[in-house]
Amino acid sequence: TMILSLLYRMKPEECRLIMVDPKMLELSVYDGIPHLLTPVVTDPKKAVTALKWAVREMEDRYRKMARLGVRNIDGYNQRAGSARDKGEVVTMQVQVGFEKGTGEPLFEERSIDLAPMPYIVIIVDEMADLMMVAGKEIEGAIQRLAQMARAAGIHLIMATQRPSVDVIT
Repeated sequence: TMILSLLYRMKPEECRLIMVDPKMLELSVYDGIPHLLTPVVTDPKKAVTALKWAVREMEDRYRKMARLGVRNIDGYNQRAGSARDKGEVVTMQVQVGFEKGTGEPLFEERSIDLAPMPYIVIIVDEMADLMMVAGKEIEGAIQRLAQMARAAGIHLIMATQRPSVDVIT
């Protein structure tokens, strides 16, 4: 019901989904919908990669929001929209490497893409199966996303048949 509500209420450019279904049963019916960032993930190793990507995306979004002086995704989309309308170019400092002799970091000014950020919803169908295969790797990424990702417009929906301490830590 939650998934269908998102699909009916939001356009693909407003809300993107990452679906993880290790059992290959429940979420495979959604394969091919335009809201998906990636096809439904059934391989636990690819699930780790998808979650690590989401953490990097969250960090990148926080940097962009800080540069525009806003606190959440709605503020960013509003401010970026007005900057686009005015033709403003917003830049931010990005580390591009290290100085060979001194080891000091090298920075460069790059313009920020002011395209609207869509919400990203990560749906994990069976957490227990994922934790059995790739527990430690997934645990850190999920913990970071659960603690910090909401303001960046990234949300988690996780389900499990066994809500025990070895699944939910």
